[in-house]
Amino acid sequence: MKGLPRRRRTNKGRAGKQRVLVTPEGIALPVTVAGRGARVGALILDLIIIFLLMLGTSLALMQIAGGAAQIGQMAQGKGVAAQALQFLIVVWIVAMFLFRNAYFLFFELGPRGATPGKRMTGIRIAARDGGRLTAEMVIARNLLRDIEMFLPIPLIAMAGVDNGMAWLAAAGWLAIFLLFPLFNRDALRAGDVIAGSWVLERPKQKLQAAMTTSEAGSGSGAAERFQFRFEEHELAVYGEFELQALERVLREDRTDAVETVYQTIAEKIGRNDGWGTERRFLSDYYTQLRARLEAGMRMGRRKADKHAE
Repeated sequence: MKGLPRRRRTNKGRAGKQRVLVTPEGIALPVTVAGRGARVGALILDLIIIFLLMLGTSLALMQIAGGAAQIGQMAQGKGVAAQALQFLIVVWIVAMFLFRNAYFLFFELGPRGATPGKRMTGIRIAARDGGRLTAEMVIARNLLRDIEMFLPIPLIAMAGVDNGMAWLAAAGWLAIFLLFPLFNRDALRAGDVIAGSWVLERPKQKLQAAMTTSEAGSGSGAAERFQFRFEEHELAVYGEFELQALERVLREDRTDAVETVYQTIAEKIGRNDGWGTERRFLSDYYTQLRARLEAGMRMGRRKADKHAE
């Protein structure tokens, strides 16, 4: 069942940060919006990492070139030495560009949706519609970061560093965008608004702490009680995120939600043998999916959600 997801506020848990996200599959899932302090801390950590990468690369290329003195001699000369220096300069420019621009794209498009700084502060990027975080979203939010933070620099350069009006305009520009997250309930940057993304706290609950339904169990006794058995390729479709969402549906046990989720999963895995016993179908799928994911975790393999390989 496809459709636009809906979000509504809940008063449970941390006041003002809890949300309920209804995904395109019709599953209601509780999420927690990341705090502004965590987002600032993550950005600072990422900028420090980028600076260290830039510094390390610059020193390494200087070492390859033979040091500052050797670089000066190569710059004044001609022939192979000068060409080698030009090549190293091109490599340095490309590396600096990639560190500044591709760093966020590379990590945020990964299965965890988070840069190293975000992972250290326990937050991640997610799509506000509950779907997959796309390349267009990540590119849009990061391009807007450049506009938010770095556009005043060329303005000051063109007007002159001694131009007070230019500094005032730059300060106003920065203030507008830096204060933007303070004036919306989800602490969204302008880039998040344009891209359709938001920043959430990473769920802290462990998979082992997931519920055990009245039908769920472990061991051979539980296996004998399964009315529905699922093949490996049918269980490989979903990950921990969907397991927790399915847990919520089984806990609430609302007929409309059970039927909607059954239709979604059955269509996804190509099964149609659960009509009339939808809850039992989902319960058996939950138990077997959980067993598969726990086995993978013991082997050092984790599948965060259905988008992860």
